[in-house]
Amino acid sequence: MNAFSYGARLNSFKLGLAESMGDPSLHLTLRLLSRAQSSGLTSMDLNFPDHFDGLSVGDLKSFVADNNIDINGLAMRYYKAPEFKLGAFTHPDARIRSLAIDETKRGLDAAAELGCSLMTLWMGQDGFDYSFQANFQQIWDHTISAIQEVADFNANVEISIEYKPNEPRAFSLMPDVSTTLLALKEIDRPNTGVTLDFAHVLYADEMPAFAAHLIQRYSKILGVHLNDGYGKWDNGLMVGSVHLIQTVELLVELLRSGFDGIIYFDTFPDHSGLDPVAESKANIATTERLLAAARRLLSSKELLDARSRQNPMEAQRIMQEALLQ
Repeated sequence: MNAFSYGARLNSFKLGLAESMGDPSLHLTLRLLSRAQSSGLTSMDLNFPDHFDGLSVGDLKSFVADNNIDINGLAMRYYKAPEFKLGAFTHPDARIRSLAIDETKRGLDAAAELGCSLMTLWMGQDGFDYSFQANFQQIWDHTISAIQEVADFNANVEISIEYKPNEPRAFSLMPDVSTTLLALKEIDRPNTGVTLDFAHVLYADEMPAFAAHLIQRYSKILGVHLNDGYGKWDNGLMVGSVHLIQTVELLVELLRSGFDGIIYFDTFPDHSGLDPVAESKANIATTERLLAAARRLLSSKELLDARSRQNPMEAQRIMQEALLQ
């Protein structure tokens, strides 16, 4: 039986931090980690370099060891740096592209020192905004080459591409599952894969479970970001709050494929004034309930038969009964 650990977007815990208990003299990142842990989360991701500003890797390593906090991985954040506005791996200036690659290598060094084995690349600034702005062959080749270089830098750290249709660029270079899988085929490195973000998948106009199946068929899922939304924007709503059935179907597919990584709640309670601790607890409870239903559905021979016959009436009945148990 797959038993998952949970993490969440660390910056959401800034909301209400001043009023929360804890040592105000600690570095902000350490205070956020402590507050996230109080919500029941057991495995954290950190942004690089943001969460390391003024904090040494050694001090962070000591703190998480002393407080029994697991660091699952790091996520690169290029978009806040003004030099990467026109692109990081795709910037027309070779010097800027080298800066982005070097920054990623520093992140990989930090990950290795912390003992974690995952680096997530969300390359939202790599894309274009206008027709005739980009040389498509050039920006594609630069991206493939850059990811190959960072993947080769430390083969013990996995590089996971998190795709998203747009934002901040109007058109992202890695907007959907198909494009990402084509890129990974060309990158051709064993320590690469995909982070599947539920809300990103929705507004890429994809079915989450089918996207997960394709990733596991042609590459591997290295990260799962659970959240929800209305398919028009990266809403970052609570798990199962809009697309409950699609969330369950995704969980069934993850269980079927043997995914055993971290489930990360990439939600934005701070955007609507929700208590991030209470929101994380709610996401954990919801996911556990939906996982129980997903396990029942995974073992259902009746559902397997209905799906083999593509009978939606039977499949919906079986799914609803599993949810209501």
